[in-house]
Amino acid sequence: MAEQETFNVTIDGQSIEVPAGTTILNAARAIGGDLVPPAMCYYSKLDETGGKCRTCLVEVSKGSEKDPRPMPKLMASCRTTVMDGMEVKNITSERVYEARKGVVELLLINHPLDCPICDQAGECDLQDLSFEYGFQHSRFDFDKRVFPIEDIGSYIQLHMNRCILCYRCVFVAQQLTDGRVHGILGRGIHSEISTYIHQAIENDMSGNMIDVCPVGALTDKTFRFKSRVWFTNPKAAHRDCPTCDGKVVLWMVDDEIFRVTARRDINGEVESFICNTCRYHTKDIKYWEIDGPRYIDRHSVIAQNHYELPRPEQTTLTRNFGRV
Repeated sequence: MAEQETFNVTIDGQSIEVPAGTTILNAARAIGGDLVPPAMCYYSKLDETGGKCRTCLVEVSKGSEKDPRPMPKLMASCRTTVMDGMEVKNITSERVYEARKGVVELLLINHPLDCPICDQAGECDLQDLSFEYGFQHSRFDFDKRVFPIEDIGSYIQLHMNRCILCYRCVFVAQQLTDGRVHGILGRGIHSEISTYIHQAIENDMSGNMIDVCPVGALTDKTFRFKSRVWFTNPKAAHRDCPTCDGKVVLWMVDDEIFRVTARRDINGEVESFICNTCRYHTKDIKYWEIDGPRYIDRHSVIAQNHYELPRPEQTTLTRNFGRV
């Protein structure tokens, strides 16, 4: 069996060998650290994602060893594959910083100031980006678009005002279930996530739409306004489940389970999708085997008044597959 071709790519001065066909974003994730571009729409566990939010734009200062000319425009790192000898700038590029500020300002144009009441507060990707790249005051003088809150199933409530149209929830429904009943309706500023003629999203994997949503557009109706995430203790647990692997995170206060979510990897992506039975119908400690506390990044607001565990050691192999 022939060896797989590998390319050498340098990102912000750090070099790494990656298989041919690897995107710049995944090469950066293999290196790890602050040089990893943010990604609001790309999801490695879902096919065809990426290229929509533009937060992962990077500067390619050297195209390859054979053609060292720089790429004239900033490139979406989630869609651009590396070439041998390519050199990329992310956090070291002023162009990237200014472009990312513009992208964040665009994402916030119609976004409401809901952070004080939003259940996603404390684990929101857009909140993190706003803190790092956002303007102190909005330059948008027109009325924001407003959509009514919509119940799109027994367990999910849609706040379209907060949606950034990343398409992740659409791909979850399309790739994990037999029948997708929601998608993008309308065009331009009128585009919205909704179901066709207000059908309900009722399938055993629908809760994963909440886990992949990078903002607070899709919320868990069983957890709404019950607690802030930083007041809960996340613990890894598992159970024998015929539908999924049963590996979850229990968000607990004392011995009470407030919510159940899928486990996330070092990139904040779901490791394996879980069923609604595990998510909604087993909120009693008797159903679970506790594996131990979850790692909490000390920079996260969730770390307030919590323990701090050392991050698990990463090998080159685990980094390349984005798992811990």
